[in-house]
Amino acid sequence: MRIEVDGKALEVAPGQDLLSACTHEGVQIPHFCWHDALGSVGACRLCAVRVHDGPEDREGRIEMACMTPATEGQRVSIADPEAAEMRAHVIEWLMRSHPHDCAVCEEGGACHLQDMTVASGHHKRRYDGPKRTHSNQDLGPLLTHEMNRCIACYRCTRFYRGYAGGRDLDVMGAHDRVYFGRYEDGPLDSPFAGNLAEVCPTGVFNDKGWSRDYARKWDMAATPSICTQCSVGCNIFAAERGGRLRRLQNRYNGAVNGHFLCDRGRFGALHLPEGARLHAPQISAEPVAQDAAIEAARRAIKAGAVAIASPRATLETVFALRHLVGAERLFAAVPQVEMGSVARMAGLLAQHGAQPLHTLEHCDAALVLGEDLTGTAPRAALELRQMARNAALALAGEKGVPDWLDNAARVAGEGRRSPIALVTVLPDALDDIAAWPLRRAPDEIAAFGHAIAAALRGEDAASEAQAIADALAQAKAPALIAGFGAGRPEILEAIAAIAAALTGRARLFLFPPEVNSMGLALSGLDGLEGALAAVESGAARTLIIAEADLAERADPTLVDRLLDTADTVIVLDSHATRLTERATILLPVADWAEAAGTVVNHEGRAQRRFAAYPTALLPAWRVTTALAPIAPDWQNLDDVLSAMALALPQLAGARDAAPDAASRLPLGAVARAGWRQAGRTAHDQTGGVIRHAPQTDGDSALAFSMEGVQGAEVPPALRTSYAVAGLHSASAAPFVTVANGGALKAGDPGVDVLTGFVGPDAAPAFALTGEGLIPLALHDPFVGDEVGRRAEFLAQRYEEAQIVLHPEDAQRLHLNENMALTLDGQAVGTALRIDTAIPRGHVGLSAGRVAPRNLGRRIKIGRQQE
Repeated sequence: MRIEVDGKALEVAPGQDLLSACTHEGVQIPHFCWHDALGSVGACRLCAVRVHDGPEDREGRIEMACMTPATEGQRVSIADPEAAEMRAHVIEWLMRSHPHDCAVCEEGGACHLQDMTVASGHHKRRYDGPKRTHSNQDLGPLLTHEMNRCIACYRCTRFYRGYAGGRDLDVMGAHDRVYFGRYEDGPLDSPFAGNLAEVCPTGVFNDKGWSRDYARKWDMAATPSICTQCSVGCNIFAAERGGRLRRLQNRYNGAVNGHFLCDRGRFGALHLPEGARLHAPQISAEPVAQDAAIEAARRAIKAGAVAIASPRATLETVFALRHLVGAERLFAAVPQVEMGSVARMAGLLAQHGAQPLHTLEHCDAALVLGEDLTGTAPRAALELRQMARNAALALAGEKGVPDWLDNAARVAGEGRRSPIALVTVLPDALDDIAAWPLRRAPDEIAAFGHAIAAALRGEDAASEAQAIADALAQAKAPALIAGFGAGRPEILEAIAAIAAALTGRARLFLFPPEVNSMGLALSGLDGLEGALAAVESGAARTLIIAEADLAERADPTLVDRLLDTADTVIVLDSHATRLTERATILLPVADWAEAAGTVVNHEGRAQRRFAAYPTALLPAWRVTTALAPIAPDWQNLDDVLSAMALALPQLAGARDAAPDAASRLPLGAVARAGWRQAGRTAHDQTGGVIRHAPQTDGDSALAFSMEGVQGAEVPPALRTSYAVAGLHSASAAPFVTVANGGALKAGDPGVDVLTGFVGPDAAPAFALTGEGLIPLALHDPFVGDEVGRRAEFLAQRYEEAQIVLHPEDAQRLHLNENMALTLDGQAVGTALRIDTAIPRGHVGLSAGRVAPRNLGRRIKIGRQQE
C-alpha cells in the first residue's frame, strides 16, 4: 500500500495506524502516549498531522496520526504549519508544570520528553504561574517515583495493568491533578514493574539503583549482552562507566523478548557486593600468584581429572573443559534426571519445530503442564498474557475495530479470553487469565496430560481433560508449554503424547532451568552422578568445577560425597559461593559482564554476549586452556568456536551467532561508546589525564571507545544502541523494526543450532528414594541464580526463604507455624509456614535457598531441639 508523507512516497503494510506506518519507515512524528507494544489511545495529542484522503482532497484536516488508519493513496503532511503549531502548543501545555530539572535528572540525555520537546520546537517557557505539584510515593527497592515529571500519557498504567496484568498501579484524580501510583506506599507487586523505567517517557518511574548512581548517556559505553537469569535468553544492553556496570536495559529482539524484561533480568546482575567478587587465586584458602595456582592445578590434573560444567557456563567454556579432560570425563553440574530431561526437550523441539518465544503471542489456545512460568521463565509468562487477548482481538476485528486501537478493541472484545489451561501444583500468578486453573500433585500432572492426549485420540476421558482436548483440537495454533520446574521428567512424555495427537499443529515451548542448559545437552553431557562414579572408582582423583555452586543444583549428600572423595577440587568462578569455600585450588575468572561467550536458549537459539568493559581477569575458557599440558592454539573466541564446530557438528552454527572478531564495517569496528565521548583522554573522574590508547577487544568486532561505527548498518548482534537521529531513549526501538512487535529490519540476532538434533527416545526414568515428605521446589520470580540473589536492590524485593507444609502434615508431625526446623536432621534457619495449597505428603522448599531445585529424594522434617 502506498502513502505519501511530506512529498515522499512510502510503501507500507495495510492494517496499521499512520504513526506506526511512518515510524517503521523511519519517518519521525512526535509522540508520547503511543508505544508499538501497547497500541494507540490518543491521550497526548502530540502526533498531530494534516491528512489528505487522496489527490482530490486539497484542504485535508488535522488528525492524530496514532488514531488514524493508513489507507491507500493517503497524503500526509507532518511539516504542515497548522499541524506544527498545534504540536508546539501541546508540548507547551504538557511542559507547563514540569520541573525543568534536566540538569539534575537521571534521565537527562536519554529522555523521550527531551527529544520530543526539541522535535516540537519548544525552547522557551512563557507560563509564569504556579506549578502543579505532587507528593511522590515510596515504591520499594527497585523503582523511584517522581510524579512532577508526569505528562499523563498513560503508558505506565497501560503497560502495568493492560499488558503485564498488574493490579496495584492505577490512575487517580482528574483534570490536571491526575496521579499515577499505588493506593498506598509500597513495592509494586508485578515482577515486570521495572519496565516502567523504560516505558515511561519522562522519568516518573526509574531504576532506583541508577537514580542513586547515574551518569549521562554520552559518558557511558553500552555492549550487547544476554540475560543469564533463566533459559529465555533475553537480549540486553549492559551499560558501564569507569569499569563498573551501571545499568541493564532491554535490547530489542523481536523473536525473544521484544520490548520488555522481567525484574529478575533487569536488576539481578546489578549492585552485587564487592566482597563477593573473587580476584586472587588461592590454594587451601591462602592467596597465591596466578602462575603458582595454575602450576598446582596442572600437577593435580595429571593424576586424572573429571570436569563439571555449569548451565550458566558458555559453550566456549564447556568445550574448553572437554578439550582438557576428554568428552568421556566431562559432566554437567546437575543430576542426570535434569540433564536427560533437557536432552529430551531438545529432541522434542527438533522433532516438532522449535518456536521463538514471540510466536506464543499468536497462538489461539494453550496448555501449561506442570510449569510455574512466572517463577521459572517470567518473560514467557508475560507472552502468555498477550496470547490470552487474541479471542477478544478477533471479536473486535469482526466488529471492524483494528487491534491497534487499544481502548476500543478492549471494549469491542467484550473481555473474551483465548482458552488457556494451567495444570500446576500450586496457585499460579496466571490463574486470572486461565479458563482452567487446575491443581494437581506433581505425580498426577503427567497422568492428566496423558488423559488429554487420549481424549484427542477419541478415547474416553474425564470432563476437564476432554474440555481442554476440545479447545486444543479446535485451535489453529495450539501451544503446549512445559519445563522442568516441577522436577518430573514424565511430564515431557505427556507433552509428547499430546503433540503427537495434534498431528503437527502443536507449537512446543519447553523451558530448561538455566541460561545454557540447552547448550550442555547439545554438547552431549551426562549428569553429576557420572562424575561421582569416576571419582569413587579411582579413575579420577581431581575435580575441575566451572562456574557452579553444586549445592544449588543437586542433592547435598551427593555433592558432599563427590567433594569428600576427590583429592583435589579445582574451582573456577567469578563470585564466592558455598563451593568456592571448599576449593583446594581457586581460580578467579571474569564474570558474565566481563567476558564474551555463546549460550543456547530454550528454543535452541545460539546467542552471543560480549564483554562490557576490559578486565584483568581472564574468561573461564582461557583459564581452562592454561591448565592443559599443551595449550591449544586458540587466540580468541572464534578459534574456540571453530574447534568446537569440528568436534561437535551440531553446534557448528554457533559460530554465526555474531560476526567474528575480525569483521569490520567500512568505518571500522563497532563503537561501544557514543561519539560524544570524544574527550576520552579526560575521562578519568579523579582528574587525571588518560594517555594510553583504548584497550582492544580480541574476542569481538567491538571497540572499547567511541572510535568506530554505530547505527543501522551494524549487524543486530553487535548493535550497541539504536542510533536513531534525534532519539536517545528506549522509544527509538520501533524505528529499527519492520512492524509493531516485528523483527529487526536486519533480522533478529541468534541462530538455530537445534535442527537435526536427535535426542533420547524418552525422558529419563525417575523415582523418589528415601523416606519422608516429597520435596516441592518453590520458585520466586524475583530470585535468580547463586550470583543474582546477591543483588543489593533485588534482594530486598523477594520473599524470605520458605518451608511450607499442608496443615494435616504439620499436625501429624506436631509442627507449628514459625517453628524452627530440621531437614534430614540438619538445622535450617527457615521457619515453617502452613498453607492448604501444598499437596498432602509434600513439603514446599524455596528452590536453591532451602534445598536444591531437584533434590531427587524424599526428605525428613522435624523441629529443632532447644
